[in-house]
Amino acid sequence: MPRLARAALLCVAWWIASIAWAAPPAGEPTLPAQDWQVIRSVVEAQLAALRSGDGAKAISYAAPGIRAQFRTPDNFLRMVRNGYPALLTARYTQFLDGAVTAGGVIQPLRLVLPDETVLVALYTMQRLPGGDWRIAGCVLAPSTVQST
Repeated sequence: MPRLARAALLCVAWWIASIAWAAPPAGEPTLPAQDWQVIRSVVEAQLAALRSGDGAKAISYAAPGIRAQFRTPDNFLRMVRNGYPALLTARYTQFLDGAVTAGGVIQPLRLVLPDETVLVALYTMQRLPGGDWRIAGCVLAPSTVQST
């Protein structure tokens, strides 16, 4: 494995491990089921907008920091197409159990690509002052699950 790829995998593994270590103790409530439903709806709506090429709608589901970073729907759409093509080409998606950590709320989404590669998109969610949920970031990580 090339040195850069190994370093990237190590970085993702460290990030995933830090989420697990920061998770609340077993048995503690995380978020109400309704919040998880809303979070999943936000992710689904953004994915649908991205796949249809609607940059304005897709960026509307992003947290203010992400919107400020990319400034325009076209910039946002270009970033996703270049950096996250798996989100656009996945032939199958499945939400996994989310987690509340010291660093925030994480909603994982399993992606099965056309070549049977399996990835996990780890969405960091942000609750806005009015109560709405928005996507504050996403990291793609390899999965230990194999496609059948």
